[in-house]
Amino acid sequence: MKAFILQRYGKKRALRLADMPEPELRDGEVLVQVHAAGVNLLDSKIRNGEFKLILPYRLPLILGHDVAGVVVKVGPRVRQFKLGDEVYARPDDFRIGTFAEFVPVKEDSLALKPKGLTMEEAASIPLVALTAWQALVEKANLQKEQKVFIQAGSGGVGTFAIQLAKHLGATVATTTSTTNVALVKSLGADVVIDYKTQDFEDVLRDYDVVLNSQDGKTLAKSLRVLKSGGKLISISGPPDPEFGKESGAPGFVKLVMRLLSSGIRRKAKSRGVSFSFLFMRANGSQLREITRLFDAGVIRPVMDRVFPFESTNEAMAYVEAGRAKGKVVVKIK
Repeated sequence: MKAFILQRYGKKRALRLADMPEPELRDGEVLVQVHAAGVNLLDSKIRNGEFKLILPYRLPLILGHDVAGVVVKVGPRVRQFKLGDEVYARPDDFRIGTFAEFVPVKEDSLALKPKGLTMEEAASIPLVALTAWQALVEKANLQKEQKVFIQAGSGGVGTFAIQLAKHLGATVATTTSTTNVALVKSLGADVVIDYKTQDFEDVLRDYDVVLNSQDGKTLAKSLRVLKSGGKLISISGPPDPEFGKESGAPGFVKLVMRLLSSGIRRKAKSRGVSFSFLFMRANGSQLREITRLFDAGVIRPVMDRVFPFESTNEAMAYVEAGRAKGKVVVKIK
């Protein structure tokens, strides 16, 4: 099969198009013929070597964390899926590899594709939707009439998280640039802060939840817009001891995580709020809940561009530039 492979870690290092053996299925997996693959900043961060301690992949590696396609082979002990099913998923860590013609996916991480969406639209969803779900539903337990601040509202996670938070009945504030104000308002944002002309810290007060996706400076400022008992959930780090425990990291890596997050945890405690780091994980049952929201028309995909398969490196560079409105996808079949 054709696949884009990473041979050595390195910033801006190009992936190489190569012929690779078709993946072998393990128990409980299906083989998906990839029609489209979402492109995420996580792919670039892994390529750059930023996750070597947390995710010690063996090279060469096929990147790609979102897939939409068709089941072409069913492994032992698979019960929920059959040949020809149109599916989508965020494959598990250490089984990623959607920048390829075929990818194996665990049955437990898979869901039937929303009926009304194209393959490209479906491929844009899993990673960002599961991130938003695990942050707002699972970690924050966001309730009706609570207030949530979602940073970078026009990005992949932001465009989904705004819609999900509104569905849950929350008041939503977000940041974006001048050109994207209309977009985030159309998704349901109640308070829109143009980060080029305003500082969110001057505008927001007494929020219940902050979903942080920006740098350390923004993370520290986010503490100050929360009310007592509020929750700061960060998807951009630093990793906390809880994540170290969940990920089964080696002892020295857990120690590094504890040290990296000690400052923000101490500041959060002094303000009577909580800090937690989220590294989203594959989850088919949550993805099925998300499918229902798309099928009911509650949430819509927000797409920026679709690149052809041979332009996968260009698609990654476009995402890295940080100006995409919603998601970027590579079309493979």
